[in-house]
Amino acid sequence: MAKEITMPALSPSMTEGVLAKWHKKVGDTIKPGEVIAEVETDKATMDLEAFDKGTILQISAPEGSKVAINGRIAIIGEPGEKVESVGSTAPAPSTAAPATKTVSTPAPAPAPISSPVSSGRVKVSPLAKKIAVEKGVDLTRLAGSGPGGRIVRRDVEGAKGGTVPVSAGIFGGRQIAQDAAKPVSQMRAAIARRLVESKNTAPHFYVEREVDAAPLNKLRASANEALELAKANLKLSVNDFILKAAVEALRRVPAVNSSWEGSSIRQHGSVHMAFAVALPDGLITPVIRNAHAKDLRSMAREAKELGARAKAGKLQPEEYTGGTFTVSNLGMIGVEKFSAIINPPQAAILAVGTVVKKPVLAANGAVVPGERMSLTVSADHRVVDGILAGEFLKALVELLESPGVLLM
Repeated sequence: MAKEITMPALSPSMTEGVLAKWHKKVGDTIKPGEVIAEVETDKATMDLEAFDKGTILQISAPEGSKVAINGRIAIIGEPGEKVESVGSTAPAPSTAAPATKTVSTPAPAPAPISSPVSSGRVKVSPLAKKIAVEKGVDLTRLAGSGPGGRIVRRDVEGAKGGTVPVSAGIFGGRQIAQDAAKPVSQMRAAIARRLVESKNTAPHFYVEREVDAAPLNKLRASANEALELAKANLKLSVNDFILKAAVEALRRVPAVNSSWEGSSIRQHGSVHMAFAVALPDGLITPVIRNAHAKDLRSMAREAKELGARAKAGKLQPEEYTGGTFTVSNLGMIGVEKFSAIINPPQAAILAVGTVVKKPVLAANGAVVPGERMSLTVSADHRVVDGILAGEFLKALVELLESPGVLLM
């Protein structure tokens, strides 16, 4: 009997997905566990595996289509089997939707989940349009190879990107990027929802301190020399020390390691340390689980592995959910200080700036060269009061200014 393959919930907050790429075509045989497509969720691009065996009789969602959870993306069955009687009623979204289901009740065929969109007179799929914007490709100069002359992904990927020239004399002959409306990706839409929710519901307040980064930089240099001599295949970053210091500061001030739950405040017994990783279309926060039980080297290795998987779009939901505290570091791109938005339901987030060399006043009153780094805690006042945020920052500064303890 013919079966539908439907869009599963591949992340906890997912409501729909974009069919980014098909690995199979009509007529191909599939088996359970085999990757048949790639789906762009609100967090990452993930592999879609088959749950049943059969032959693909119909692909209902072409590449670039946006499909709601439980919406049909394909039909499988026996070779030559008719698919006209296969129904398509989509039940309400669930957190664990099966990827295939047997359908016995005939129903009218649905309207397509999505269709080619038009950019002026140009027919272009949503995914191709997104790639064109990212690469700076002028769609009006491309010939589409898709149905009806539609521009599809392969057309854009093979095109040369760049800027679009404008008339000399207006901008002195310089070039600017083409004016275009960029479609909102699943990730960007999810970020928008969560940050609006955070700013509108959590009463943010901010506490800032400056830390003497010279001891940290000195210890880091020595530690990396030792690791190189030991051929440990690991290089510690400033962020690795900050993540470890934040974990230890939370152990000293555990009330900050909490979450708002409406009628209660949950103080977490474990520190699941999240850290922000920038992606082309937003950011994601991988989580180092049980960070309180890991040493600096273990945390550094895990952070690098998670960061690489995040940038490749290969994180699994359990690798970016369940964090109890978040660190966001913009120091590597030269930002001196900033304030971050809390990642709900967490109670606080730490924003880290770059190390700045400047004159400082020594204990004996002399002006000497110094290295300073800005630390800003954004806290939810429903959970964390000012004195508590201050105590956390005090503990964090003490750890970073005497960083030897972080190696223990």
